Amino acid sequence: MNTKEKKIFLDSIDKQILSILKCNARNSVSNIADEINLSAPATSDRIKKLEDMNIIIGYKTVIDPHKVGLDILALITIISESSADYGKIISYANQVDEIVECFATTGRGSHILIVQTKDSQSLEQLLRTIQSWPNVMRTETQIILSANKQFNPSIHSKK
Repeated sequence: MNTKEKKIFLDSIDKQILSILKCNARNSVSNIADEINLSAPATSDRIKKLEDMNIIIGYKTVIDPHKVGLDILALITIISESSADYGKIISYANQVDEIVECFATTGRGSHILIVQTKDSQSLEQLLRTIQSWPNVMRTETQIILSANKQFNPSIHSKK
């Protein structure tokens, strides 16, 4: 993919569709059409166009981690000896289910991981695993005690 992709123009209807789908990706085409005052076929065509242009790149299910036994949410900063194995860290992170997100960063560490684990013992085991990766000098971990503001589609108003 070209690193200098053209910026795609989205009109107000496209933006409304994206806003509605961000709040509920399972919203029916007919409900979206009613909300934006378009026909269902025209709305479906616009959604398909947004998918074809890779503006909509997927749909996902958001799961309550506590209800499935994942009681620890933490941020792990990876501090590497060098950038020689930068890509390997990303590859390893993609293979570990407990790692929810992996960000390449500037600053103190090379990567920040968001992880969800069952308990402190499983977090400790995960840290040992990460610390065994090539060029990982050490990690710094912050356990998240509570989330006071986070993206929650169900509380965002429809526009």
